[in-house]
Amino acid sequence: MTELAKTFDPAAIEARWYAHWEGEGSFRPARPEADPFTIVIPPPNVTGSLHIGHALDNTLQDILIRHARLQGKDALWVVGMDHAGIATQMVVERNLAAEGVDRRDLGRDAFVDKVWQWKAESGGQITRQLRRLGASCDWANERFTMDEGFSRAVRKVFVDLYDRKLLYRDKRLVNWDPRFQTAISDLEVETREVQGKFWHLKYPLSDGSGFIHVATTRPETMLADMAVAVHPDDDRYKGWVGKTIDHPITGRAIPIIADEHADPELGSGAVKITPGHDFNDFEVGRRAGIKAADMLNMLDAEAKVVQTADGLIPADLVGLDRFDARAKVVERLEADGLLERVEDRVIQTPYGDRSGVVIEPWLTDQWYVDAETLARRPIDAVRSGDIRVVPKTWEKTWFNWLENIQPWCVSRQLWWGHQIPAWYDENGNVHVAETEEEAQRLAGNAKLTRDPDVLDTWFSSALWPFATLGWPEDTQMLRRHYPNDVLISGFDIIFFWDARMAMQGFEFMGERPWKTLYLHGLVRDAKGAKMSKSKGNTVDPLGLIDRYGADALRFTLAAMESQGRDIKLDEKRVEGYRNFATKLWNAARFCQSNGIGASATIEPPAASLPVNRWIVGETVKTVQALDLAMADFRFDESANTIYHFTWSTFCDWYLELIKPVLSPLPQAGGDQGEGLSVDGAQTADSPSPNPSRGREGSEGSDAAETRAVAAWALDQILVMLHPFMPFITEELWHAMGARPYDLILAKWPMPDARALDPEAGPEVDWLIRLVTAIRAARSELNVPPGAKLPLHVRDAGERTAGRLQRNGAALRRLARIEAISDTPAPDGGAAQIVVDEATFVLPLEGVIDVAAEKARLGKALEAAAKERDALAGRLGNASFVERAKPEAVAKAREDHAERAAEAERLEAALKRLG
Repeated sequence: MTELAKTFDPAAIEARWYAHWEGEGSFRPARPEADPFTIVIPPPNVTGSLHIGHALDNTLQDILIRHARLQGKDALWVVGMDHAGIATQMVVERNLAAEGVDRRDLGRDAFVDKVWQWKAESGGQITRQLRRLGASCDWANERFTMDEGFSRAVRKVFVDLYDRKLLYRDKRLVNWDPRFQTAISDLEVETREVQGKFWHLKYPLSDGSGFIHVATTRPETMLADMAVAVHPDDDRYKGWVGKTIDHPITGRAIPIIADEHADPELGSGAVKITPGHDFNDFEVGRRAGIKAADMLNMLDAEAKVVQTADGLIPADLVGLDRFDARAKVVERLEADGLLERVEDRVIQTPYGDRSGVVIEPWLTDQWYVDAETLARRPIDAVRSGDIRVVPKTWEKTWFNWLENIQPWCVSRQLWWGHQIPAWYDENGNVHVAETEEEAQRLAGNAKLTRDPDVLDTWFSSALWPFATLGWPEDTQMLRRHYPNDVLISGFDIIFFWDARMAMQGFEFMGERPWKTLYLHGLVRDAKGAKMSKSKGNTVDPLGLIDRYGADALRFTLAAMESQGRDIKLDEKRVEGYRNFATKLWNAARFCQSNGIGASATIEPPAASLPVNRWIVGETVKTVQALDLAMADFRFDESANTIYHFTWSTFCDWYLELIKPVLSPLPQAGGDQGEGLSVDGAQTADSPSPNPSRGREGSEGSDAAETRAVAAWALDQILVMLHPFMPFITEELWHAMGARPYDLILAKWPMPDARALDPEAGPEVDWLIRLVTAIRAARSELNVPPGAKLPLHVRDAGERTAGRLQRNGAALRRLARIEAISDTPAPDGGAAQIVVDEATFVLPLEGVIDVAAEKARLGKALEAAAKERDALAGRLGNASFVERAKPEAVAKAREDHAERAAEAERLEAALKRLG
């Protein structure tokens, strides 16, 4: 054994063990004869740093991968980074701007070289941070979505989709970022509530018979109006459909059309239709027979007004920024008496999450994937159970989105990324090929110009489950590790990444990309609010690791990960699980001080003492419960199972129960005695642990058996706890004695039901229930901790009498009992405790002031009941439950539960006093 330090210091062991594991190749899949188990990491951005969401996501993955290794599987955790097109380009542009350099002055090739240079020097910080978390990824096979092998896969997928008529070029509306001048995905759009205005306008009918009334939050877009829509069943406008209006600014003749998009219940029931600048209007325009090529576009890439195809926008508006044009348009309408009124209104406004500018729906030519066709097999896979979604409640979201999916815009107007493998000849014909040479051959040696756009980052990351394994080459790793076993993902990217991986997996591999899709919630602050830098409530996981250790943070996240719920992260929970690590550390020190070291066997040692047969059975039951929870991806239940077994069953009870059995080990200068307590406090006359002492031949067989069983049980704890807390468990594994292998490569316990003892378990459970009840009564009634009380037993049956006979010494020591008697208790105040059929009486006259204690308990009960009832009344008020903030309602429910439990406890204490 290696003597453990008195104080547990996670920082001292974490860096050392991680470097050891990685250096030994412990994370590599190296068991070709074993069943494979594969997870691919959601690739973090090359610009990223570890945030608390990453910490949760990767902790859950590491728990699964370490558990699979311990089960003897050939475990592979694929790791890598995403090139993060827009985010990376923004970082490098900002760095260049600080040097007074504009990327346009550099040119595309030189700029891309700068990005690669930046990646080599500064990119990938997050992979170093993942190591601090303990992520046991296969770093030897780290991938990057722009590495050569992955790039080849991206080009092949693009070309194959094009050849299969599943990818095409089209003119449609996109989310356009005027600052970066590129299309962006829905995921990159952040909707904010902004105080805005609602302008009510009058459009004059061409026949001079009156006006039609419309309203808009973006009056500048009227410069590209192409229709006014009314509902086909709106009686007010039955004779209006087919008429035209004269546009009040452009003079354009605009038809009044019928479309169900117009809601008769909203405003006037008529809406202006601008198909080139509104997603809903685009669909209305198409239903009205307007081709995308004929839709009017009034903005350029910088969101400045440009002349429309019909040349009808007044010259003084051309060239204005969109918001300056808005002011001018409103000014003209007001001057012409066509502005009826203006309402102040909160507007849901789209912003670029990185640029911070208002996003414009913009009509432009882009590349699209036929997502509707690709979605069919992922829909069927989830419906048939071929892909298991956990929690199952997310299946509805999966179906709703995929069954109503729109074409996927995959092109971006950036320089950093996978440049689209398409070339245009002088006549505008497109030639799609993996190489320019092949495109040239297809074009008959015509002069070609390559498409300048790059692919959406999600397009390349959709290939992650198979391109990281060597595809399109038919590699051994690909054959062995595809499909993956599990994907751990935040629910917020179910559309943008998870569903698209399923599409591409079925299309190019012919089967599902993973067997199970596990979707976790968000990590929120302690009050349940969403974390954001603007609110100042973000949590730095590295700071928590510095303060409490990676094991404590990991265990907190696992223990709080309840399927379908967000996590309310309170730093006190992390501190609490740091205390749990300290508890385990001190338990190991106690074992060392009492001659308990590494177990010599994986199987449970032979045991004759009831307490030893009991702990063997409890260990087996814990393994069984843990196996079931892990199979169901119940991370919280898994963590809590091993937590309660370690803290309560092993440390608080078993180690206490075996103290009298452990023979004192001889040592110069005095007896060892009971040595260290489980909590680390050293008795006044006990020396420091001496790890060099072995078992002495003179000690009793009971002590030898107990040391063997305790060593085995502690080993099982270390193995079961390792996926959750890898660092402390590996340290203790080696400290307890010489080992033939590291804990990371140990064997997961086998729950052998034959080890369950039908007699020993119930007897020790009975003793624990009795001691717990006596301790609770003493605490509730303010009995001085040092007071030893007599215990009188009434109505005890034969079984209880036998248990008292066999466990009397332990009961006296653990419950601070002076003597046990079956004679009647003396008259006067006493605490009465019922366990099974027997009543146990603790006389309290002369120990406490019984009358005063009754008065105290009664007053406390009255206060707790009053508060309980007040909270119940509030929760019974429908107005409060419906109108109050959700966190306020949740807090009221928590407080009510606490007060109710307190009242129940106080009432029971009063009854005990008689």
